[in-house]
Amino acid sequence: MWGFGRIVDRIAYERRKRTIRRFHHLYYESSWQTWKNTRWLSVTAYKTPLDLWIYQELIVQLRPQLVIETGTAAGGSALFLATVFDAIDCGEIVSIDSEPRPGRPTHPRVTYLTGSSTAPEILATVAVRAREKAPVMVILDSDHSRDNVLAELREYADFVTPGSYLVVEDTNLSGHPVVRSFGPGPTEAIHDFLGERSDFEPDSEQEKFFLSFNPGGYLRRNGVASSPRAIPAVRRDDGTARRRALTRVAAAVAVLLFLFAGLPELIGDRPYDPRPSTWPDAVVDHI
Repeated sequence: MWGFGRIVDRIAYERRKRTIRRFHHLYYESSWQTWKNTRWLSVTAYKTPLDLWIYQELIVQLRPQLVIETGTAAGGSALFLATVFDAIDCGEIVSIDSEPRPGRPTHPRVTYLTGSSTAPEILATVAVRAREKAPVMVILDSDHSRDNVLAELREYADFVTPGSYLVVEDTNLSGHPVVRSFGPGPTEAIHDFLGERSDFEPDSEQEKFFLSFNPGGYLRRNGVASSPRAIPAVRRDDGTARRRALTRVAAAVAVLLFLFAGLPELIGDRPYDPRPSTWPDAVVDHI
């Protein structure tokens, strides 16, 4: 009965994960209704409200003197962070984008920088702004290719003060769980980065609302000195009979999981995402 209960619990767990994935697909792929149609004080912010709420909680908890953001877009997220800072009367934002965009919101707590986030002159300016400030928090949301995200992680990690966060956005790409065709992206960059650094750990508690565009992307810096992670040695077990028994059990469980979890996922539908007729063509083409 104990083993049967474990199987039932596992099936229930997989069904819940499937429900979350299906809603994630629905939300992401219905972009004209959801994340491309989200605004803060009338300014577009390409975020989920649930991730913005997490940012608000982290800011109030940490009270950072500086947030560094790469990928400004329309400026909605920078404005959101600035209004949270206004509420607690501290902090400022440096937001970096490779392209200028007229009409971004102005706010005394927000400074916009134009250029590549990894360009030496941009990094030098950020270093000056971050000097003697603590805590410092970093949010990476520019080009989502693995190589660019990994370069940003390496350049911006040391700006993050111990106890604060380095947030990598859009880790849901590349099939985690959306847009499988994207290619290596933020999640793959994090994997490589965490292989190089031991002072950052993913904080899954920041994904408490189930839907997050940044799964595994909330990296908290601890106080341990940076060093490459040790690769654990593999213990070899010569118990052939035991391995065979475990293999048979695993195969049986895999069949049950496929019937109760995998098969319904394969049969699932795809959300319909019509383009709103009320949106001007110029806005749609730009996005």
